[in-house]
Amino acid sequence: MFTGIIQTVGKVVSREPKGGDVRLRINMGKLELANVKLGDSIAVNGTCLTVVDLPGDGFWADASAETLALTTLGELTIGSRVNLEKALTLSTPLGGHLVSGHVDGIGSVVSRHDDGRSVRFRLKAPDSLAKYIAKKGSICVDGISLTVNVVDGSEFELNIVPHTLTETTMGDFQAGHEINLEVDLIARYLERLILGEHAAEPGCDISMDFLKEHGFANAR
Repeated sequence: MFTGIIQTVGKVVSREPKGGDVRLRINMGKLELANVKLGDSIAVNGTCLTVVDLPGDGFWADASAETLALTTLGELTIGSRVNLEKALTLSTPLGGHLVSGHVDGIGSVVSRHDDGRSVRFRLKAPDSLAKYIAKKGSICVDGISLTVNVVDGSEFELNIVPHTLTETTMGDFQAGHEINLEVDLIARYLERLILGEHAAEPGCDISMDFLKEHGFANAR
């Protein structure tokens, strides 16, 4: 588990194909490595990866074919900057929100413009994730815990303060840039809980008809 509070921006320094998978070597930047050991989890642009080697100035991690297909990690090249966060402990301040490091989908930057000293971003999520994104709710973008300011269909807006622009990769974002998105854990579990005993039925999903039938919405 993670908090979505980025601890440093690292850099991809090597990329080795491994029979359909990829092994990445990532420089840790200013992040302390003293308490990192083999098998630990580190979020890389919001994707939970396992440390398989510690060369001293960073770590190696494997990205499976599925991870490469479902996240933006497959697009990383040598020199790519990445957001890094070590897994939280029971003594870690929960400054963001609970983040699993399991990416739900790939979104994209629609636009950016200055808004005082901050920058206003408009992002587009996959249509399947739109139902989980709520105004003033939390969302994880490339591993960063952020608050949603505006929701418009599958698009949403974020107001990013100067500190976040400086301490994460968001300062590099331009229109068209692809991003890893993880929606709030509570929203995902709530959807499953609403199904109740029907959750065991193959193909059962939340729909307006389901909500009306079980008293969660008014029938008209």
